[in-house]
Amino acid sequence: MRDRVYLDWNATAPLRPEARDAMIAAMEIVGNPSSVHAEGRAATGLIEAARAEVAAALGASGSDVVFVSGATEAAALALAGRELATAPVEHEAVAAWGDGSLPVDGAGQVAVADPPGSALQAANSETGVLQDLPPGLAVSDMTQAFGKVPLAFDWSGIDMALVSAHKLGGPKGIGALVIRRGLDVAAQIRGGGQEMGRRSGTENLLGIAGFAAAARAAVHDIESGAWERVAKLRTFLETTLESAADPTILVGKESKRLPNTSCLVTPGWKGETQVMALDLAGFAVSAGSACSSGKVRESAVLRAMGYGPGEADCAIRVSLGPETTEEQVVRFVETFRRLRDRRRK
Repeated sequence: MRDRVYLDWNATAPLRPEARDAMIAAMEIVGNPSSVHAEGRAATGLIEAARAEVAAALGASGSDVVFVSGATEAAALALAGRELATAPVEHEAVAAWGDGSLPVDGAGQVAVADPPGSALQAANSETGVLQDLPPGLAVSDMTQAFGKVPLAFDWSGIDMALVSAHKLGGPKGIGALVIRRGLDVAAQIRGGGQEMGRRSGTENLLGIAGFAAAARAAVHDIESGAWERVAKLRTFLETTLESAADPTILVGKESKRLPNTSCLVTPGWKGETQVMALDLAGFAVSAGSACSSGKVRESAVLRAMGYGPGEADCAIRVSLGPETTEEQVVRFVETFRRLRDRRRK
C-alpha cells in the first residue's frame, strides 16, 4: 500500500523535529518557574528566552506575549466582557464572542467601519483568504497566517493578536495572546499570578519550548522561500482541477490567499462524503475547519460569501505544507478526479 498523503496542514501541522528536540531538552529542567532557586530560575530562563523568540517571529516585543493553552483561550482572554463587531467568517473561537455583523463579499473580504470596535482574522482557515487588517483594530486572529506569511505586529497598529503553536509545527496545547504595550486584559484564570498576572497556573514548560523552536523554524521557512514553492504546487492543483470537464469551484480565488490553501466546492457531492472517500484512498483533507469536524453541516464561511445550501455543504479544504511533494499533489488530483467522475455513473 502506498504511503498516506497528509493534506490537512491548516488543521494541524506535523510536529517539527526542532520542536521535538526542544521539548525533550526541556524535560531535563526540573524546577518550577515560580521557584526562586537555581532550578526554578533555569525554568524561568527558558520561558523568557522562548517568549522573546515567539515575539521576534511575530514582529512583537517579548513582554507583549502571554502564553496560554491555545488560540481558543487567547480569544477568551482578549474578548471576554467586550462587545466587538465580527464577521461570520471568523473561527468559532472568535465568533462565539462577537456579533457577526461585519459584511462579507463574495471574495471573502470583510469591510470594517470601526476598527477599535472590531475583531478581524488575518486569514481564513477554510478558504485561505487574507484580509487587509486596518490600523487600530481591537483583535486579530493570526493563527492561520502565523508561520505562512510575514507578520509585523508592532507595525500593524493592532491591539491584540491570537496565535497557536500547532498550526506551524509546534506542539498542541500551547499558544499565545499578543498584547500591544500599554494595554492589558482581565485575567480569566486566577491564582498565582503567572504570565505577568494575566494567566495564572504553572507554565507549560515543554509546550513553550516547542512553540519557540517551531516559530524560529517557521520564520526560516518563510525567508528561504519554502512557501513560494508550496504556492506553486497549490496553483498546479487548482489549475488542473479547474480545467476539467466537470469543473470544481475554487473558493476565494479572486482574493489574496495563504499560499497553501484550496477550498474546493463540487455541487451535489457532500463534503463529508468527499473526506471519507479520500481518506479511504489514502488522503487526509478536511470539510471545514478542524474544530467543526464530525459535525455534518454546511459551512458558515461559504454561506457568508454567498454560496447556497447546495454548495456550502459540498466543500473540502486541501491545505499543503513545506513537506508536500509534487508527486503527492499529482496523486491527489488524479484520485480526486477519479472519485468525482465515479459518483456520476
